[in-house]
Amino acid sequence: MLTAIVTGVSRGLGEALAAELLARDCRVLGVGRASSARLENDRYRFAQCDLGDPAAMSAVIAPAFEAIVGERPDGVCLINNAATVEPVGVLGTLETAGIVSSLAVNLTAPVALANLFCRVFGDDSIERRIINVSSGAAQSTLPGESLYCIGKAGLEMLTRSLAAEHSAPGFRAITLRPGIIDTAMQVFARTQPKERLPSVDLFKGFHADKQLVAPSVVARKVVDRLVLAPVEHGRTYSYAEL
Repeated sequence: MLTAIVTGVSRGLGEALAAELLARDCRVLGVGRASSARLENDRYRFAQCDLGDPAAMSAVIAPAFEAIVGERPDGVCLINNAATVEPVGVLGTLETAGIVSSLAVNLTAPVALANLFCRVFGDDSIERRIINVSSGAAQSTLPGESLYCIGKAGLEMLTRSLAAEHSAPGFRAITLRPGIIDTAMQVFARTQPKERLPSVDLFKGFHADKQLVAPSVVARKVVDRLVLAPVEHGRTYSYAEL
């Protein structure tokens, strides 16, 4: 049986991915500050942890990973999905604490989880996969969301680093750019004042033009194409390819 580790399962794409995986008879370990009642299942466990606090994360996540090893899964997949878009604002207006908090969640936590994953799940006899959920913002600057862009760019380098350093046939690391999803993050972005988020009209346009895709639709395609099917090590996949 495949065990999937999904961060950020309280809502949005993380919740949808966990629900889809449970529907496919996988075991799921949710990670984050809060879970979702929708995910209650005898194959679901939740590790409550603030991904912005590396020390607390290590104390909670390492035992959870070890417990998965003890279950002898056929495969293990880590989906680094959790992210924050806050704080928004152009560089020069941000508080240092907000910068540190944003990068802790969007970049430090995925790197730390990937590092722990590689350490704990070192058995080459099982299939192992890391999926880093990125964004087009890793490549295209969004004025007012520079911290989010910087974090996602770093996350894509994490995938490339994993591919360069881990070449076992049963290990794969990939990046996913999941497209424009109808989540609370989109609602937050399009309701910001233009002086804080100069790119706000872009987000309003996504909504007005009905370009937003339901999380459940994206999750179904991600599980089919990137979790259960063969993938190319180190590659970045876009929603259009799923």
